[in-house]
Amino acid sequence: MPDDAAGESAAPGRTIRMRDVARAAGVSTMTVSRALSSPEKVSEEVRRRVEAAVSAIGYVPNRLAGNLSSSRSDVVGLIVPSLENSLFSSTIQGIATVLRRNGYQLMVADCGYSQADEEALIAAFLEQRVAGLVLHNTSHSPRAREMIRRAGVPVVENGTLVDDPLDMVVSYSNEGAARAMTLHLARLGYRRLGFVCLPTATNDRSVARQRGYRAALREAGLPLDPALMLEMPPGLGAGAEAVVRLAEEPGRADAIFFAGDVMAIGALFECQRRGWAVPGRVGIAAFDDFELLGHTVPTVTTLRLPRLEIGRRSAQVLLDRIQGRSTGKLVVDLKFEIIHREST
Repeated sequence: MPDDAAGESAAPGRTIRMRDVARAAGVSTMTVSRALSSPEKVSEEVRRRVEAAVSAIGYVPNRLAGNLSSSRSDVVGLIVPSLENSLFSSTIQGIATVLRRNGYQLMVADCGYSQADEEALIAAFLEQRVAGLVLHNTSHSPRAREMIRRAGVPVVENGTLVDDPLDMVVSYSNEGAARAMTLHLARLGYRRLGFVCLPTATNDRSVARQRGYRAALREAGLPLDPALMLEMPPGLGAGAEAVVRLAEEPGRADAIFFAGDVMAIGALFECQRRGWAVPGRVGIAAFDDFELLGHTVPTVTTLRLPRLEIGRRSAQVLLDRIQGRSTGKLVVDLKFEIIHREST
């Protein structure tokens, strides 16, 4: 290779192409293609020259074009409701780690709890010929379902267990978890159980959690009082407002199950500010084992959910489908665990 070849760079704004790499490495474009896609088919010396040229001139292989014959790229698309919510981070990490180890990359987008935005993102991912999709939501628009069906792309849903997934589902039962925690509080002797969740209009997990709460009250023989049920926006402030609305006289709740850990923390802080004893004045339970819940005073009873393992298993079942090791619909239940602490 000429002494200055590896130092070549394209003019600003000009697309760097494979032929530029070939010229810099002193080989043919076919050799460059072979070195990048099947490095074992070229000599070590040629592979190193191509890699040096790629690095020097900043060439980015067009993976999509390289996979047109198979109609799939080596990218998996993931859509979550929000990138602001740290609860999704461990699941995202689990998915990304497994995919990366198997030669795939993860592209992440958030739909803002909107089916219309999820639909648009699904269309964008499918246009990029993703190898598979991971969707946190389990409720989708009719058009989104039809696009996925026509594309024939493997899909994993992981926000909650559903009986009839689009393709595969890896999760836990939000309804079952809420039912279990409500029954746990009832067994501890609480009789007026408040329940606070995110708005059900845009969150199918909240719908399932509310359903589990209602079922547990029936099972425990406790009355369902609509005045003890609230739908609140996310955040510490919402939890603070909810505990005041539910724990003040008359007819106050003796325990409140917050189907969201940040709201539970906000409620605990508000009780401390007002001098209300927890659990003396009101018991508090949360839905997710956010690390802070084990370090507050008092520590907070909660549900521990396998979010990292959900990510890992989602990626693995998706890879099994992509690589032809599995067929047919699949439901994987990773369960949940009640963590009883001082707040109840």
